[in-house]
Amino acid sequence: MKIVSVVGARPNFMKIAPLVRELRRRQAAGAPVEHCLVHTGQHYDMAMSETFFEQLGLPAPDYHLGVGSGTHAEQVGRTMIEFEKVLRTVQPDWVIVVGDVNATCACAITAKKERIRLAHIEAGLRSNDWSMPEEINRIVADRLSDLFFTPDRFADANLRREGVEPERIHLVGNIMIDTLETERPAAASLDLQNIVRHQAGVEVPQLEAGHYAFVTLHRPSNVDDPVVLRQILDFLRNDLAPRMPILWPLHPRTRERLCEFGLMNLVVGCPCLILLEPLGYREMLKINMGARLALTDSGGLQEECCVLGTPCLTLRPCTERPITLIEHGGVSILSGNTSGQLRSTLNSVISLPRRPFRPPFWDGQTAQRIVDILIGKIRTNDILLSH
Repeated sequence: MKIVSVVGARPNFMKIAPLVRELRRRQAAGAPVEHCLVHTGQHYDMAMSETFFEQLGLPAPDYHLGVGSGTHAEQVGRTMIEFEKVLRTVQPDWVIVVGDVNATCACAITAKKERIRLAHIEAGLRSNDWSMPEEINRIVADRLSDLFFTPDRFADANLRREGVEPERIHLVGNIMIDTLETERPAAASLDLQNIVRHQAGVEVPQLEAGHYAFVTLHRPSNVDDPVVLRQILDFLRNDLAPRMPILWPLHPRTRERLCEFGLMNLVVGCPCLILLEPLGYREMLKINMGARLALTDSGGLQEECCVLGTPCLTLRPCTERPITLIEHGGVSILSGNTSGQLRSTLNSVISLPRRPFRPPFWDGQTAQRIVDILIGKIRTNDILLSH
């Protein structure tokens, strides 16, 4: 069986690394599998791409499509053109896409146009917010997939409600937690103060575990509107910074918007708001492991906070990962993104104890379960193209 897997942006890298390792292990043990890794190049900056490949032990991709930046349509269109060439050269039996980035959508469409079986890792997630490009991407991928690897019971229920046959749905757990567990020892050995001093480029106050917050922001709904972004900044400067230092690794998109909107001076002028360059996976994990509080619009970070137990303010009105919310056992609270909403939820989340929560199958063995299922399909030849 010949498999092509696709990565395009940073969230994909943590999800594909365990699968690549497991496929290599099975191949070395004599399993009849060949694997080809394709990187679309959606994240093309060194700090956003190559550093992650190095830390996670990912091999150099067999194909790098060099798609780069652009509008959603430009990225999807260029990816489809280049990925079609790869598929016609490699002629795989399966294409595996992960998550919900533009590469996921583009490569899912291309695979089905070429009549190649498609599997989606992290299938079934739904925010029901059609203003999110990611929601469109994940729904397109799921509509076209032959095989669905889901992270939790909510995803299973979403797919069943949409009419997917139960035999195509496989609850395998959260593959990103495989990476978390693999990298946890290396992250724990890092020196927090050195990370922050190096990435901030300036002297910083002494940081103690449990006595700082950290922030990640990148979604258009939070950073592309100057009014919304200003409200988040006002909350960070006036409400959170007086209580504890804040570590903020700046996503390139967010840095551009802060400069474009003339807001960077507000950030730089706040002594307890410490700006960092984009971080590698281990450095981010180290910071999360010791944080008193996380504030994020990242779905992946919600999941990591859940397993690590870091109380989390999710700066969105909804989430495709409800399993991480406090009402379902997690440590995340939906806060929205206005200063008033953030103020009203801060005390609730900051008073939460650090309480790790591990949903079923979030055990670091998801990649193994996925490969077991794929190899089982070879042996039984029991799945046909569904489209």
